[in-house]
Amino acid sequence: MIKSKLKVYAIGLACLLSVNAATAQTIDKPWSIGLYGGKSEYNGCKLGNGFFNYSQAYYGFGALSLSRYINKSFDIQLYGSYGQHGFVKNAAENFLSNSFNSDLTLRYKFVKKDDAKLVPYVFAGLGLRNMTNVYNNNVNFDFVIPVGLGLDYHVTPSIAIRYFGSVGFTNHGYGYNVASHSDDKQLQHNLGIAFNFGKKKDADKDGVTDSKDKCPNTPVGTIVGKDGCMLDRDKDGIADNEDACPDVAGVASAKGCPDKDGDGITDKDDACPDVKGIATFKGCPDTDGDGVQDSEDKCPTVAGLKMLNGCPDKDGDGVADNDDACPDVKGLASLNGCPDTDGDGIADNKDKCPTVAGTIANKGCPEVSAKTKEVFEKALTGIQFESGKDVIKPSSFPILNNVAEIMHENPSYKLKIDGHTDDQGDDAKNKILSQKRAEAVLKYLENKKVAANRMMPEGFGEERPIADNKTAAGRAKNRRVEFKVEY
Repeated sequence: MIKSKLKVYAIGLACLLSVNAATAQTIDKPWSIGLYGGKSEYNGCKLGNGFFNYSQAYYGFGALSLSRYINKSFDIQLYGSYGQHGFVKNAAENFLSNSFNSDLTLRYKFVKKDDAKLVPYVFAGLGLRNMTNVYNNNVNFDFVIPVGLGLDYHVTPSIAIRYFGSVGFTNHGYGYNVASHSDDKQLQHNLGIAFNFGKKKDADKDGVTDSKDKCPNTPVGTIVGKDGCMLDRDKDGIADNEDACPDVAGVASAKGCPDKDGDGITDKDDACPDVKGIATFKGCPDTDGDGVQDSEDKCPTVAGLKMLNGCPDKDGDGVADNDDACPDVKGLASLNGCPDTDGDGIADNKDKCPTVAGTIANKGCPEVSAKTKEVFEKALTGIQFESGKDVIKPSSFPILNNVAEIMHENPSYKLKIDGHTDDQGDDAKNKILSQKRAEAVLKYLENKKVAANRMMPEGFGEERPIADNKTAAGRAKNRRVEFKVEY
């Protein structure tokens, strides 16, 4: 009977070896069913030691196991066997029982690799033994402590040939034909096959089972490699599926693309990749924040106006301050930003007569009339003084009256009165005399209601002759008073 059972076990073992499954017993396939055949051996001080005693009769059994993966180190196993257990010392001292065993054990694996071929292990736990004496049908039921060791050889990733030996320790006898003893032990040699099954676990849903996943908590949707870790070809710490530049190392702020200047705009989209800028100008800077990028801003450090290429215009005349000759006064673009109060086309800052229209030739002042020139020409020889004195002769009054009239008619005029002498006499005295004569003319005109602050008397003595002092006629010409209009 036992031999026929072993034959069935061998056939079953061959069938299972032909099955091809995906993985070994791991977190992916945590369950394992084992099918075994084996030999039961007895040891007790009353009858003797049958462990590894091949002269004893063969007592065989069949067994099943169901184990559950806990982690890389531990499995828990439920085991059951049924067969015969016995020992023959002599005709009077022997026993034979039908044996039903069930154990719950914790198994410790010495090799922690899921893909290991050979996995040795030890185990221990708690079990039950039900022994029914074949000769008298006496039943012994007892608790035992099973301990043992074993070895798995993985033929395929999911099928293992398994051997393990289990010794059951109890403090009772097994009910043989002699008095019971407390040191009876049972050794079971198990040889068979284990088949692993169960749904693969993939906690992060990345397509890599947890047993092979080195990064088991990657976010859902992340593209991963064979190891379950995110693909990051450029090694910048940003997963390829989130990396806009997967082949070039970049930064998270630019979605994985390089951003040398750190402005949040990728270099490929940055018109100024070496200078920190703003998105408005495709990564180019606007230092003064005036809405004109620096590359187009003629005044990049001072806020200005777009219409003036980023330059300011304090006086609001449409001329940028850096081009405005009069930046604090509103003026005309045609005059470089300066005003022209009298509208004569000459900027006030260059116009000697800014409130009276004049000519460019006369620096913005009006041309001196022919009448004025004629009067001033007559004055050169028509103004006479008493000899050696600063007293004006009455014959000079008509000319001076004409000068006063001109000054009243032209309120913008300022009159320069220059006194001159010939070279006769002391130079210093001549200069003093010429100064006094110029002042005498001023007083006369002042008496004619010409404001003194409009006249500037100055004596030059003999310094500026207009004729030869060697002749009487020449000296007469040099003794003169000249009038010049200024503004």
